[in-house]
Amino acid sequence: MRKHLPNIITLINLFCGCCALVSVLNENFTIAFIFLFIAGIADYGDGLLARILKVNSPLGKELDSLADIVSFGVVPGAILYTLLAKSWGADTNGQLIWAALPGFSISLFACLRLAKFNLDTRQSENFIGLNTPAATIFVAGLMLVYQNDTAGLRSLIAQPWLLYSVTALLSFLLIAEISMISFKFKGLQWKGNEPRFVFMILSVVLLVLFKELAFMLLISIYILYSVTQHFLIKN
Repeated sequence: MRKHLPNIITLINLFCGCCALVSVLNENFTIAFIFLFIAGIADYGDGLLARILKVNSPLGKELDSLADIVSFGVVPGAILYTLLAKSWGADTNGQLIWAALPGFSISLFACLRLAKFNLDTRQSENFIGLNTPAATIFVAGLMLVYQNDTAGLRSLIAQPWLLYSVTALLSFLLIAEISMISFKFKGLQWKGNEPRFVFMILSVVLLVLFKELAFMLLISIYILYSVTQHFLIKN
């Protein structure tokens, strides 16, 4: 039973991803975010528990990727599809909105990224390219800012050019050959975990100050920091 516990948590991730998908398509954005939040905790927790119990297995690795493609691939695609449909003034109830279909590009590139991750032995320390949960956090932030009109930004987010641009940029970053820091802690000591602790503190500060907007700001800072570090080390 012990060796199956991480897989059970992975399946919780998948279940919450399915629930989030239904919620997005029914435009219950707050409920969708709650399910995505639980899915994210489960995605982090299954690997952590597997390391604690020392029960890593090829099955668990494949199962994790299959769950992630729903929670952090299909769901952000559905969010972008829904927001794009709204930006064109279309009713998503019962009909396919062709102009909104490019939103699912992020789902395709998330799938490609997860397949590459399973084969890439370079990603034991840092990620190569933007990880799918980070991309999903940014898209979920878009969704919440749109719903709550945070800082009066709903009209900006409702612009098709912005949503297409975000979709294209995130899709590119998912498979980009750019080193990005991982948030997997190496113990609880400060040394070796400095960027991770700084981002944890920054997350709390941004959430207090900017609420829903904090998710987009945090991932933007994470991307800029990682890209800067990548090119500084490279040069």
